[in-house]
Amino acid sequence: MKALSLIIAATLLVTLQGCATLDPPARNPAYAATLPSTPVPTQENNGAIFQPVNGMALFEDIKAHRVGDILTVQLVEKTNASKQAATTTKKEQDIELGATTLLGGPVSYNGVDPLSASVSANRDFTGDGTSSQSNTLTGNITVTIAQVLPNGNMIVRGEKVLTINQGDEFIRISGMVRPMDVSPDNIVLSTKIADAEITYGGRGTLAESNQKGWLARFFDGPLWPF
Repeated sequence: MKALSLIIAATLLVTLQGCATLDPPARNPAYAATLPSTPVPTQENNGAIFQPVNGMALFEDIKAHRVGDILTVQLVEKTNASKQAATTTKKEQDIELGATTLLGGPVSYNGVDPLSASVSANRDFTGDGTSSQSNTLTGNITVTIAQVLPNGNMIVRGEKVLTINQGDEFIRISGMVRPMDVSPDNIVLSTKIADAEITYGGRGTLAESNQKGWLARFFDGPLWPF
């Protein structure tokens, strides 16, 4: 009976471990490329010299400005944060009751004053904490315009997935870009993107080796009382 219980427990652990290491999808549909809309064919006007369907945008800006256009985001993210706190408290207190008298005479029992007392208290506290964090992300990612707002601002999104050896690495980005922040060579800095959401992560053997197992995460979680 004991051996059967051990077998069931081991099977359950293997099953849970297998569920914990399932690979997430390589691509997120929310960051899929947006295709340009198909324009409605314009009816030809045979009585005019200029035909809209044969027009050429000779003086049109080549910078991305329509839904489905492509632009490059240059990642120049760098953050540094530090915090330090120190607290020191100290409190001392002394209380002493001298010799007492009763009806003008000292109170004593076997030569000792039972009502005299003294109290001394000393309390010290010292706390010190330091926290620092630094992050750097550089590179390029090409995205598409998903939406053009009435004021001309553009909603962009996209992702890049790199398969290297035994794992995948991905970069995902979304946010709002102003047309004037796009350079003539169709590049915009990530620091110029409003409401930016930048995600860098991975999947596969290397990514899993840098993560704790599900049992270790349980003991480190808020549900473990010790």
